[in-house]
Amino acid sequence: MGSDEERLDEVFPPTEDAPGESEANGDDVTADAAAAEPIELDIEGLLSERDQFKDIALRLQADFENYRRRMSAQRAEEIDRATGRIVESLLPVLDACEAAFAHGVDGVEPIWSALLGALQKQGLEALDLQGKPFDPTVAEAVTHDPGEDETFEGPVVTDTLRTGYRWNGKILRPAMVRTRG
Repeated sequence: MGSDEERLDEVFPPTEDAPGESEANGDDVTADAAAAEPIELDIEGLLSERDQFKDIALRLQADFENYRRRMSAQRAEEIDRATGRIVESLLPVLDACEAAFAHGVDGVEPIWSALLGALQKQGLEALDLQGKPFDPTVAEAVTHDPGEDETFEGPVVTDTLRTGYRWNGKILRPAMVRTRG
């Protein structure tokens, strides 16, 4: 693509005399005679150039739409990570409430239930592994008791020592368990 003047020269080829020169040279060319000359347009060239600009505009529009989607997904992921960190910082509070409840401390159960309920509404899920096959992706085996279980092959979770949690489908903290088998 050339400069604007080159494109104009392609569309409107210059005449031998530039405007105003004929009058200076004394030629008797009038404005009516100049207007009567047919103007040749390179319609194919103009259509091709229009199509090129249209393609560029469509590509830019698609690139911007992809950028907008990518930024939206990235923003949502960052928000999810940030809320996950907040929930993770609250896990010691849940552990303390659970321990107090297990030791029979009065008045802690409503607070523990309210906190756990609010977090569950936002995506927290306590892992219930009791009696299920041991899965090292969701639990850490702290102790292992010898013995066999007829139901499953391999070790089975017999006791949960510390509750594990999943946040929006991802393991936030693995459970600490005792296994048998």
